[in-house]
Amino acid sequence: MSELMIEVSRDTYEQEVIQSDLPVLVDFWGPRCAPCLALMPEVEKLAQEYQGKVKFCKVNSKDNRRLVVELKVMALPTFLFYKGGEVVGKLVGAEATKENIVAKLQELVA
Repeated sequence: MSELMIEVSRDTYEQEVIQSDLPVLVDFWGPRCAPCLALMPEVEKLAQEYQGKVKFCKVNSKDNRRLVVELKVMALPTFLFYKGGEVVGKLVGAEATKENIVAKLQELVA
C-alpha cells in the first residue's frame, strides 16, 4: 500500500477531498473486487507520477458503506475526480482503465 494514497473515511472525506487545494482522485475499491485490486498497483504508480499535482485518496467501500451510499457509488471500481471541491469526472466499472484514468488526470492538471 502506497503512502501516496491517503485512506479516507466518512469522517475525513470533507477535509481530505472537498477542502483539498489540489485536484483529487478518489478510488473506491473493495477487498473482494478483483478489478479494483488489479488496478491498484497502476493507480499507485500514477500517484507517484502526479505527486504534488493531484492528491490520491482511496475509500474501502466495505468499511465505509454510508459514505458510498451518500456519494451514490453503485459499482466498483469507481473513480471520482474532484477540482475545487466539485466532482468533475467519474469512471465506473469497465470504464475504469489505466488509460481512461490517465486521460482524466490530464484534464485535471491542464
